[in-house]
Amino acid sequence: MGKLLQRAVALWRRISPPRYAYPAQDMALGERRLHLVGSIHMGTQTMMPLPAALQKKLAQADALIVEADITSGASPFNESELCPPLAERLSTDELQQLQRLCSEVNVDMEVIDGLPAWQIALMLQAQQAQQLGLRANYGIDFQLLREAKTQGKKILELEGPQAQLALLKALPENGLSLLQDTLKHWHTNARLLQTMIGWWLERPPVDSRPALPGTFNSALNDVLMLQRNERWRQTLAALPSGDYVVAVGALHLYGEGNLPDLLKKG
Repeated sequence: MGKLLQRAVALWRRISPPRYAYPAQDMALGERRLHLVGSIHMGTQTMMPLPAALQKKLAQADALIVEADITSGASPFNESELCPPLAERLSTDELQQLQRLCSEVNVDMEVIDGLPAWQIALMLQAQQAQQLGLRANYGIDFQLLREAKTQGKKILELEGPQAQLALLKALPENGLSLLQDTLKHWHTNARLLQTMIGWWLERPPVDSRPALPGTFNSALNDVLMLQRNERWRQTLAALPSGDYVVAVGALHLYGEGNLPDLLKKG
């Protein structure tokens, strides 16, 4: 009778996987058990401490897996190549929009004038997040990394800072389209940030493909989202047996070509 009950419970769990009060789902790849977490890289103070269910998952895990260990040292993004002035790279309208936004988020145009376009885009996005009250030390992956190191957990990287830097440097025209999309979707990106914070403070989306505004053009989406999801799928599928907490940007768990769907397809 006891074995029948255990089998019934196991079957029920497979049919009705547990739901969490934050963006996450469990997945088994043979003997690899993954707790996929939709991380927010910058968060609010109200996102501390981590949810009790997530803390428990981390305590039981053999390792924490993140995109990159952002607590490991100096950022590689400090090294930049000199590029032509922005007036030669942007249209008149784009340059005026950039000037307005720089004034809004307190970025010095003279400082960024010769930087690669991808770096300017990331700087603007980070300043926008800060104006919305978000801070890196409240981010989910930062909190997970800090807790994992306190517990002496093994930490694995899906990419690492240098690989992420190489990806950005490989973008055409030094990531000009990333900067252009940042300018074009400025207010949309702010709403998207607030939506993702709501996934942690209120409730995550029920649908694996919620209606979300696009902030990347199709070419960028392919490079920054879809191709990375596929590489991560291969890495996760090759893990040794064990239990893992896997923290990736929340948008990688949702939408077309999302990481959970790729893992299910094998």
